[in-house]
Amino acid sequence: MLRKKTNGVAKGPRAGSLLSSLAAKTMDRRGFLAASGVTVGGLAALSLTPGRVEAATPSTGGGEVIRKKSVCTHCSVGCTVMAEVQNGTWIGQEPGWDSPFNLGAHCAKGASVREHAHGERRLKYPMKMVGGQWQKISWDEAINEIGDKMLQIREESGPDSVYWLGSAKFSNEGSYLFRKFAAYWGTNNVDHQARICHSTTVAGVANTWGYGAMTNSYNDIHNSKAIFLIGGNPAEAHPVSLLHLLKAKEENNAPLIVCDPRFTRTAAHADEYVRFRPGSDVALVWGLLWHIFENSWEDKEFIRTRVYGMDDIRQEVKKWNPEEVERVTGVPGAQLERVARTLANNRPGTVIWCMGGTQHTNGNNNTRAYCVLQLALGNMGAPGGGTNIFRGHDNVQGATDLGVLADTLPGYYGLAAGSWAHWARVWEEDLDWLKGRFAVWDKDGKSRAMMNEKGIPVSRWIDGVLEAKENLEQPDNTRAMVLWGHAPNSQTRMLEMKEAMEKLDLLVVVDPFPTVSAVLHDRKEGAYLLPATTQFETSGSVTASNRSLQWREKVVEPLFDSKVDHEIMKLFADKFGFTDRMFRNIAIEGNEPVVEDITREFNRGMWTIGYTGQSPERLKKHMANQHHFDKTTLRAVGGPCDGDIYGLPWPSWGTPEMNHPGTHVLYDMSLPVSKGGLTFRARFGVERNGENLLADGVYSKNSEIKDGYPEFTMQMLMDLGWDGDLTAEERASIDAVAGPETNWKTDLSGGIQRVAIKHECAPFGNAKARAIVWNFPDPVPLHREPLYTNRRDLVEDYPTYEDKTFWRVPTLYESIQKKDFSKDFPIILTSGRLVEYEGGGDETRSNPWLAELQQDMFIEVNPRDANNMNIRDGKDVWVSGPEGARIKVKAMVTERVGEGVAFMPFHFGGHLEGKDLRDKYPKGSDPYVLGESTNTVQTYGYDSVTQMQETKCTLCSIMPA
Repeated sequence: MLRKKTNGVAKGPRAGSLLSSLAAKTMDRRGFLAASGVTVGGLAALSLTPGRVEAATPSTGGGEVIRKKSVCTHCSVGCTVMAEVQNGTWIGQEPGWDSPFNLGAHCAKGASVREHAHGERRLKYPMKMVGGQWQKISWDEAINEIGDKMLQIREESGPDSVYWLGSAKFSNEGSYLFRKFAAYWGTNNVDHQARICHSTTVAGVANTWGYGAMTNSYNDIHNSKAIFLIGGNPAEAHPVSLLHLLKAKEENNAPLIVCDPRFTRTAAHADEYVRFRPGSDVALVWGLLWHIFENSWEDKEFIRTRVYGMDDIRQEVKKWNPEEVERVTGVPGAQLERVARTLANNRPGTVIWCMGGTQHTNGNNNTRAYCVLQLALGNMGAPGGGTNIFRGHDNVQGATDLGVLADTLPGYYGLAAGSWAHWARVWEEDLDWLKGRFAVWDKDGKSRAMMNEKGIPVSRWIDGVLEAKENLEQPDNTRAMVLWGHAPNSQTRMLEMKEAMEKLDLLVVVDPFPTVSAVLHDRKEGAYLLPATTQFETSGSVTASNRSLQWREKVVEPLFDSKVDHEIMKLFADKFGFTDRMFRNIAIEGNEPVVEDITREFNRGMWTIGYTGQSPERLKKHMANQHHFDKTTLRAVGGPCDGDIYGLPWPSWGTPEMNHPGTHVLYDMSLPVSKGGLTFRARFGVERNGENLLADGVYSKNSEIKDGYPEFTMQMLMDLGWDGDLTAEERASIDAVAGPETNWKTDLSGGIQRVAIKHECAPFGNAKARAIVWNFPDPVPLHREPLYTNRRDLVEDYPTYEDKTFWRVPTLYESIQKKDFSKDFPIILTSGRLVEYEGGGDETRSNPWLAELQQDMFIEVNPRDANNMNIRDGKDVWVSGPEGARIKVKAMVTERVGEGVAFMPFHFGGHLEGKDLRDKYPKGSDPYVLGESTNTVQTYGYDSVTQMQETKCTLCSIMPA
């Protein structure tokens, strides 16, 4: 067994005498493996069993071993990593026993992150392509050459012709600085991975009850009496999170219901597994609600007091009787009745979803349907309830919050004039100068300030390059593309991406690894690779899926010739001439901006979501005292953080000096707001068609307003007679913004929030959640058939949308769906994650400890389909898509997938339509494992609100190779 050390870090017995004796010798890894006869996979397995494998090459020369506390850089659980550093070298690693998130556990990916930082396949120095070959250059050369070309493009085509694609791998500070950098460059053509993983969640959930994030937490699942999981496979995608689910299952006897087209490793733990047709989520949920409403199992009082629009939902649900649900989803009515009864009898229950629910052309309908299910059951705002949305990357939540998006500024302020004015005040910037950085576009006799227009989302950047200029809603095509911490093979339509990369004037990759961006194209010139560090070579905060912030210590200094993200941004700011303006309130040491100053700057501006209370000092204090926090409630019991919730999950209202503890469970009215309680946000007005949108007679504990109320403004404080509670400094700051019209989001002093909370009111008001979203294409969530569907009998009943132009690009719907591809492409193709790899896989496939575990890209095929197509298990097959692409992969014949459905993981790259691209990587930086990308054959299709890509239900054909 693992034994707990006195300092709270695991130090178990070594993994046998063979490994102990071998580890004592100085040899390289290959020699170690050869001498031991143990495979890398075997060692990786051992690292997850009792005991720990020591490094094969221990540091020589002695020296103190220093332990640094960081956070895993893979998924969003937020596992603590204890790094052992000697003489500046990271020599060992253990999980953090004190962390309330991982509780001393690691998954395979987490257990091997040391290799991520020290990996020999890293990009080691800046490179540029010359005559089709990668050549080493200096940082000065790279910044100057790239900068000169960008300035030329800016002069010729405007700032929107340079696209700045950011990353969910940034720290919060890097994310914030990147969005600010894009603003100073003068474009909203900036985005990151959230667009293609959970943008439909953010839009759907935020437009239901106010905030677009996980409402509870992994730990709060301990309180759940039922767990309904749809479109997610945490056993592989978020392995450590399964600890928390299984705790509820075992201790509460909570039934685990898994709905998925594929029998996953998570489904293997389920009490009830529901296999349904890909793309029919709304029909499935409405089928559940049909039984709930028919049997009067809904929470009528909760709906009356806290929900608007449920009667409209009832009218739609009436259409979804068991027969129609089975016709569309394939799920028998008796099974859905059983699931509905289980949810009704085991409250509070939680609903969990991941990308299986989001990556659809009607993904926003799916996420809103999940929310409506919880509202009907009265499961919101309660420990054990809520919508627990498992985010993918380690800081995809933070990067979203900090505004690395084409449609908002940090804190979801949007792009309206008032939002820019707010951030100009935070930045102490001349608003007119900032406006002058953006293009003003004259089209059809009208002038449009591009500053206030949504940019092109990352899912559509290739169309910004390839689409005819006259069809775009911006001055010119995208001519330069910066892929900063992004795997292009995580996006669909890869053959068109190759074409777009080749058409660009300039392609820049900033990443610790070359990524598929280095090899997909056939460029001869105009491409650059800049080595960024991993997050283990810098410090800063990161936001887990549950909205908690954690502070990473720097483990080692930057390796090779790599630089931290914020230093690279500063070097570009130098080149473009706005360093003094952009960093006026951020100190710079050498060329590196001070991370804590960046944190404090976004603390001064992100009032909307309560990113204002998490000062660097408070976050560091939480990390140092992890053992003080309860593992279920996350609240500190005594000690210097007494009463705080671990990581100060947002909103942590007011200034750091206010010491708000953070909010563990959103919308929980059983607590005072000052202790983490909350109402639903009054974001959508106070009345709609004569109906009240505010809460009806309910309020958070100790609230001095005993009913619903709108969001707070200075005028509201004056009307209530509470303005006398403001200090003179707070009043002066409010007067400087807009006087009585200043609201809780734009008051830089935090006074309005402080006074509202003094009277135990939520600064954002107390409203009803809305079950209908009148500003979306489908106010009531509707089932719509995928663009590529083999159910032609359903297209007439459940058609897709009309073609339209939005987010600056033309977007096709009905013109694709009206064509029948099902005869030549009869198999539904879906995709997902593996436990061994993460994201596009460049990091994890470059890690020998993981690469050994899964060396071949594959497609899962049902045995009946395989036999009908003459496909043998383990043999090569060609998978072809209806848009003309094909890939060569291994067949895995398995009953994990149902008849007519195939599955592929999306972590592979480096092969293209049967061709191995290994020789195109810079020497020594090619990942150990290469393979075809499923996204080469994944097809066109984008969500009607957010432009989320469709990856979960297209069509394909499969044949022996």
